Amino acid sequence: MMLSRRVMLTTPLGLIAARAVAAAGKMTLAIHQNTSAGAGYRKSLEGWSRAGIKHVEITVALLDEFLKTDSLAAARRVLTDQGLTPVSAACGVGGLWEPNPGHAAALESLKKRCEMFAELGLNRIYSPTGTTGKFTEEDYKAGVDNMRQVGEIAKQFRMTAMAEFVRTSTFISTLPTLLKMMRSAAHPNLAPLLDCYHFWSGNNKLEDLDMIRPGEIGHVHFQDVPDIPRELLDNTTRFIPGDGISPLTRILRKLADKGYAGSLSVELFLPKFQQGDPFEVAREIRQKAESVMRQARVM
Repeated sequence: MMLSRRVMLTTPLGLIAARAVAAAGKMTLAIHQNTSAGAGYRKSLEGWSRAGIKHVEITVALLDEFLKTDSLAAARRVLTDQGLTPVSAACGVGGLWEPNPGHAAALESLKKRCEMFAELGLNRIYSPTGTTGKFTEEDYKAGVDNMRQVGEIAKQFRMTAMAEFVRTSTFISTLPTLLKMMRSAAHPNLAPLLDCYHFWSGNNKLEDLDMIRPGEIGHVHFQDVPDIPRELLDNTTRFIPGDGISPLTRILRKLADKGYAGSLSVELFLPKFQQGDPFEVAREIRQKAESVMRQARVM
């Protein structure tokens, strides 16, 4: 936030600092294309735009389907014609973080995806840490090296590559583990992605958010956790923010205190959302998610 010389001279320093922190903590609502997967690339974006959504997260599955009959330039025009800003993309490449025999091939696939998404105007992509393999402590050192290699590829395209910890992963399933590895990798083109669903439904504590350093989080996925036994939770049991039991306002306030001022991307997998009318789905998401954001004072 830019402050005029007059304001700087006449306003107490404490108040200036408070205003700067408040400005830094403002966030924007976005929707992830997984939420309206059944509508396809074009229809999902057009429906969301009519509902007043301005920021979107692209998924490679819908983009690839669109590209079977149209061009990448046309995909970008869909975004610009609807007044939408792509804030992140799911690159669709697995095996990037954990040691595995297919890591070299995964890096080659990542290069192609970075090139594609860069042409769409994106500067952030991510890949989840999902895996079911068995690992040793030594494997985490190799994982840090893998992260650096991913960072180098992202650097070639002036992008930031983000890792999303997944609650069911046998390699990186928690925020503390992801933060520790990212810091060990220490690459400027890497950042952690925090998914509110994986965070609150997984093996994390609210206090783990205190570990975050100012400006460290690259992107946030924004969902709620239903009030059912955790043993019944899976990838589909994600609720719209405000419909579950997660302490979302406390999570958002902590992120704001840590300087996060990016998008909150709602990613849902329930069939009633994925197969629903994108306009109606987005309208419901806006109503409920923005209410939570106002309560947390981040919009």
